[in-house]
Formats: sequence, C-alpha cells, structure tokens
Amino acid sequence: MNYCSHCGQTVSLSIPPGDHLPRHVCQQCGMIHYQNPKIVTGCIPEWEDKILLCRRAIQPRLGLWTLPAGFMENNETTEQGAARETREESRVEVEIDSLYAMFNIPHISQVYLIFRAAMLDLKYGPTDESLEVELFSEDEVPWDELAFPVVREILIRYYSDRRQGGFNLQVGDIIPAMKTDMGNHPF
Repeated sequence: MNYCSHCGQTVSLSIPPGDHLPRHVCQQCGMIHYQNPKIVTGCIPEWEDKILLCRRAIQPRLGLWTLPAGFMENNETTEQGAARETREESRVEVEIDSLYAMFNIPHISQVYLIFRAAMLDLKYGPTDESLEVELFSEDEVPWDELAFPVVREILIRYYSDRRQGGFNLQVGDIIPAMKTDMGNHPF
C-alpha cells in the first residue's frame, strides 16, 4: 500500500500506539490501514456418489481442477458466498448442508471455508471462470491435476470420512514446503 484511501497522502509502515504489528499509517491524517486475511468460501457439490469439480479458466492455476470457491463479498454470509461462487463457476444451484472444512493458509493470508452441499439438479456447465465442469467419483478425481494443495487435502479428508460413514468438521493449516536450492522462499 502506498497511499491513504482516506486523504490520498503517502503512508508508511509503523507500529501504531497500542498495537504490536507494523501497519500502513498515514502520517498526514493518522488513518491506520489494516490488512487482514481474505476469506475463501466454496462447496463440495454432491450428486449421489459423485462430486463436482471445475477446470479453471482463469489464473492462478489456469487449466487445473478445483472445487467451486472464491473470495467472499461484502454483505453476504459464508453460505451465500459459497452458493454464489458455485453458481458462478459451474451454473449449479446447491442447498448448503454443513460446514465441512476450515483451513488456514497463512503464507498467503487466506482462510478457506468449504461446505458440503447437495446439487439441486444436473444442470451444470462451463462459465467464464471454468473451462469444464464435471462430476467425479473418487477413483475418477484428477488427483495430479488439482489446482491447490488445500483442495487436495480437503478431498483426501472428505473421501476418508465418506468411507468411514460420517463427516466431521475438518480443520487444518496448509504450510508450504521450503525450497532449499539457491535460497528460494517458500512456495
């Protein structure tokens, strides 16, 4: 962040009085600009023994498969956001069942909230955000073509729960492996 959204002057990174973390602070008007994690919300759309995945038509990870999910918008609940994202990415209307997974991804400041959801019908298809939309049974999931580590982890746990006959709330963290060659940063 370079400029204050309140008065337009430049901001500097400093620790405001009473705080313990560096924040972007406007030296002109004193406005403190907090930057907080983004919430990603989405669904595991279920139809009988299959789930719906979308092949991404946008970056990041263009061409790879994912659950329909995206950033929450202001003035919506997590469930509304999950249903909206599912509709935007797959044209599917869903009935939200329950929260299934909450994953922290601190290195990119995101929190994922993924719901189990029943598809209301078989009307689905690609959109501006998805090249393809398909139903998959567990043995058909394109495991080597999943877009994000968090999606892989959620699906591994989902299928494990399904085999055990019950679904429990899954909570976890996605921490990237460190690259050791040439001093690269985590990816």
